[in-house]
Amino acid sequence: MIILPISLTIAAGAALLNLWLTMRVGRVRGTEKVSIGDGGSEPLIRRMRAHSNFVENTAFVLILLALVELGLGSSIWLWAVGALYLVGRILHALGMDGMMWGRMAGTIITMVTQLGLAITAVAIVYLTPVSFSSKVVETEIVAPK
Repeated sequence: MIILPISLTIAAGAALLNLWLTMRVGRVRGTEKVSIGDGGSEPLIRRMRAHSNFVENTAFVLILLALVELGLGSSIWLWAVGALYLVGRILHALGMDGMMWGRMAGTIITMVTQLGLAITAVAIVYLTPVSFSSKVVETEIVAPK
């Protein structure tokens, strides 16, 4: 059995973050009395976009994180990348509520994380030495007597 501790932990964190973002949207829906759509409410639109943006990016990051972990194994830098991504998404969500530096920081962290993981994934494929030699089992052919 293969267990990917970094990917599993970051995926669990992402799931919890997704629930937090969902609840934030729900609170504004209740306050604004909008059950479907955005009702033209700017606070609701901002919260919905923060949640949507999270969903739009997180699948790519989690897939890349898992594949890089499979290719290279667990490492402290991969833990840091995963944790930094989650912090970036929290900053982005808070930034969408008006803390503008948080939105910018979260966006930059997200883009750099995705780009770094994508480059690492490609590097694994093209820079990892591959051995094409396989042990050939020689069979002796014995002629009947």
